[in-house]
Amino acid sequence: MSRRPSRPRQPAAPRITPASPCPCGLTAAYGECCGRFHSGSAAAPTCEALMRSRYAAFAVQDAAYLLRTWHPETRPPGVDFDPAMRWTGLEILDTTEGSAFHTTGTVTFRARYNDDGRPDSLHEQSRFVRHEGAWVYATAVFAD
Repeated sequence: MSRRPSRPRQPAAPRITPASPCPCGLTAAYGECCGRFHSGSAAAPTCEALMRSRYAAFAVQDAAYLLRTWHPETRPPGVDFDPAMRWTGLEILDTTEGSAFHTTGTVTFRARYNDDGRPDSLHEQSRFVRHEGAWVYATAVFAD
């Protein structure tokens, strides 16, 4: 009887519940913080809130939310998650505009992650715009 070669196991996305700490770094539980945006029960009121919720969506591998909050002119056809990558922390460095009274805004941040166990970070300034009344991610410039 022949044996099939075993495939390397891909680590699953971190298990998160509504009571888990929110990956975005705020003190609220996931269900009260970014989870409500991911589920569609609320919309991010500011571009910083959208940035945090998009970071959390990467952490929990919620491709549908990422695509839904991406401007249609720059949205990719899909989101592929690297199974070796784990997002480990978000630091908001600066925001400009992006409140309920604005139509554009930027968020400069540093997102920490482990790539196959090696720590690294992404330093970026993301640009957000209102599209059909909601904040969406438009473009980014890498800061490092």
